[in-house]
Amino acid sequence: MIDLSVTYAGLTLKNPIIVGSCGLTNSVESLKKLESNGAAAVVLKSIFEEQILHQTDFEITEAQKNEFLYTQYSESIDYIDQYMKEDTVTSYLKLIKDAKKELLIPVIASINCVSNYEWSRFAKRVEDAGADAIELNVFLHPSDDSDVDFEQSYLDIISKVSQEVSIPVTLKMTHSFTKLSQTIQKISQTDLQGLVLFNRFYIPDVDIETLQVTPKHPYSDPHDYTLPMQWIGLNSKKVSCDLAASTGIHSAESLIKQLLVGASAVQLVSALYLNGPEYIQTILKGLEEWMNSKGYNYVNQFKGKLATDNKYPATFERIQFMKYFSQIK
Repeated sequence: MIDLSVTYAGLTLKNPIIVGSCGLTNSVESLKKLESNGAAAVVLKSIFEEQILHQTDFEITEAQKNEFLYTQYSESIDYIDQYMKEDTVTSYLKLIKDAKKELLIPVIASINCVSNYEWSRFAKRVEDAGADAIELNVFLHPSDDSDVDFEQSYLDIISKVSQEVSIPVTLKMTHSFTKLSQTIQKISQTDLQGLVLFNRFYIPDVDIETLQVTPKHPYSDPHDYTLPMQWIGLNSKKVSCDLAASTGIHSAESLIKQLLVGASAVQLVSALYLNGPEYIQTILKGLEEWMNSKGYNYVNQFKGKLATDNKYPATFERIQFMKYFSQIK
């Protein structure tokens, strides 16, 4: 009998599929539907650092002291004043408590943050509410042209939150680093137990008829899986924590590829928006059929089979580039 169970960030999962933070993970009713269709864990829709600062005992005027978060060009305070009237912190903690009462699978809280400001104390309240783990979705965008050290910001946030809680802490990071492998490996050596590659930022488009900047299609593309696959494959044998793949996983094939290069789990979002929660079953069936065809009974029998352990990955990548492009006429 095929066993799809895996371990990720200290959590035992019945299969490698985690539903990532999104609107589908914002209510107990929706979470129950995801669980009944095979989800092994859920990451709740993110609560934002701005919301925490606004709704806790810390005054918004204190938050303004963070020049990185609130510059003269920022609309963050106007947004808070207009849209954040309800007690979002209380609601978020209640969602965690209610989800833990109704679900058997792990519930992972998500905090979207940009700094190591005093909001980090909120992590303890998340733990007390019953969350099985915390995912830090760090929103440090490559468009920022300040002198903020992104890598150090990651390290500071991880350190602050890890001091507050005893549950596993994971982090979803961007791929926008000059030496990405070096950064992934350095971050993995902290108190983190899981690292998600990668978060997906808002992408604008241009309407040439209305001459307006508009949002691009919100869903990932099935071909996007290659980005996390490449960097997981290059680093899975060199990191000190588990890796999860995010963005572009739309099929059993792309799930299998992530596992082959060393991912412990994957996060689905766009595929579920496009196909419904029932699509989890389709992907799991495809995974089982492939494992059966290859004679695998456990995921660990093939996990990381195609990960590189090359001591000189940059040279390896260049050789692959030359081999490929030398064939093009």
